[in-house]
Amino acid sequence: MTAYKAPLDDLRFALFDVLDAEKTLTSLSGGEAHSRDLLDAVLEEAGRLSEQLLAPTNGPADEEGCHFDKATQTVTTPKGFKEAFKQFAEGGWTGLTNPEKYGGQALPGVLGTATTEIFQSGNLAWSLYPLLSEGATHAMEMHGEEWQRERYMKPIVEGRWTGTMCLTEPQAGSDLGLLKTRAEPGQTESGKPNVYRITGTKIFISAGEHDLTENIVHLVLARLPDAPEGSRGISLFIVPKFKVNEDGSLGVRNSVAAGAIEHKMGIHACSTCVMNFDGAEGYLIGKPHKGLMAMFTMMNAARLSVGVQGLALSERALQNSLNYARERLQSRSLSGAKFPDKPADNLLVQPDVRRMLLTQRAFVEGSRALLLYTALQTDIESRATDEAARKAAGELVAFLIPIAKGVVTELAQECTKEALQVYGGHGYIAENGMEQFVRDARIITLYEGTTGIQAADLLGRKILQLQGVGAKHFLQEISAFCQQHSADEALRALIGPLAIATREWSDLTVKLAQRVQANPEELGAAANDYLYYSGYVTLAYLWARSVVAAEGSQQSAAFKQAKRDTATFYFARLLPRTVMHKAAIEAGVGTLPEIA
Repeated sequence: MTAYKAPLDDLRFALFDVLDAEKTLTSLSGGEAHSRDLLDAVLEEAGRLSEQLLAPTNGPADEEGCHFDKATQTVTTPKGFKEAFKQFAEGGWTGLTNPEKYGGQALPGVLGTATTEIFQSGNLAWSLYPLLSEGATHAMEMHGEEWQRERYMKPIVEGRWTGTMCLTEPQAGSDLGLLKTRAEPGQTESGKPNVYRITGTKIFISAGEHDLTENIVHLVLARLPDAPEGSRGISLFIVPKFKVNEDGSLGVRNSVAAGAIEHKMGIHACSTCVMNFDGAEGYLIGKPHKGLMAMFTMMNAARLSVGVQGLALSERALQNSLNYARERLQSRSLSGAKFPDKPADNLLVQPDVRRMLLTQRAFVEGSRALLLYTALQTDIESRATDEAARKAAGELVAFLIPIAKGVVTELAQECTKEALQVYGGHGYIAENGMEQFVRDARIITLYEGTTGIQAADLLGRKILQLQGVGAKHFLQEISAFCQQHSADEALRALIGPLAIATREWSDLTVKLAQRVQANPEELGAAANDYLYYSGYVTLAYLWARSVVAAEGSQQSAAFKQAKRDTATFYFARLLPRTVMHKAAIEAGVGTLPEIA
């Protein structure tokens, strides 16, 4: 069984020292509502819950998996999941960031991101059950009618129900314009909301059926009879598992059920379902044919959360591989025995083992800063009173989301692989728990949009269609940071390379945009490398910020030195990967020939 200890010290450092979240959140709330003491208390309790309740179930639940009863079309979750969800809901965690009006605590999104990391490190598969509810409630809050929020959103916020996102179909993966699920207007009683009958099949629906709550609210994409072709003809509907009476009580079973659960490579303890809708009663969210807008409200929140999943798995993998390297005695240091009184030195004396561990640490702590930075911008976007500040934050979030999702999840593949590699052959053995992290991490580059889709979104939409407005904000911020610290001799090894990389990023973006205008195929050829390039420079900026923040903080001397050392490693060993990606970008589409 693998161990887990919530990284509260580094979470606090990123939130309060690097990002100065307390100051920002206090200014947004207009007072002391979001003091550091409050945020600290929430983090402490999240850590306790994850360490004591969730983390011990991770391995056993993966082995047990979910059970699907074909006769009743129901799913039984692994042992301990139902009790864990009950305690989670009773603690108010299901409504942590939701508005008080609907039963939530209205705490900032950046705190939700921090606690989500903690819960996902404890048990990623379990955390998917409440996680999908966040996107559903957010969509209803932004696009639903008040009666829908009262009837369907409140019970999810309270933790009595959960929500899902039903998007994908067998013939329509990421191309939602191909979906075939139908929504036919049904008979509606006078004075009551319009009823629609939803018919179709959805696949890959996380938490589509389970035994944790009394009801499940599905948010379903479907087509009305008069819908235009393609993605412009998509509408969004609320379809509950059990119909809901006007007084909020549960009625009869709706005509929606799981047809099967997928047999997956990882996250075995999460029920990923095939969902069949057979004239199920549903209600339209928003305007007809405008479901794509509401879907992206769910999708953007989900993409940030998936990035957090990558961080969460990497953090737990790092903790265990580091402990193993400290304890495992094997071979001797090349420069002579470091533990002569023992039969062998530990693995930490080997430079390549230190490389693997430092790679993990650099990506984990850099990714944490990136995800929390992005989440803090979402708070500014939703809470600031200054319209210009809200607009700029929204543009910055839109730009960073594909990096936060695409790059962080890809780095999680590397981190979990390196963690397993530290164990050697023992990492491949299931009882040591490391291979589960590798399996669980594999899905996160695929759902909520593959890495290729994130890359196309970054370059095609955020840079070209939107004229790089978010990128301009971010590049200006980095340039101002470099200028501010350019005279600091202690930071020269970081600020100099960062300033050069920032100018190169800007120049490369302009040149690439010109090439794509001349030949649209250049976009597809360059997008993936451009995503990685952007990610490595982004993490370099946040590592430089982390070193500056550490120097001016009340952290211990050892903590500060660890930040300096890891930043030095990142700039020397990992940032140079941009050279490779730049060369690949400049090679152009001509190096991808059409082959008969």
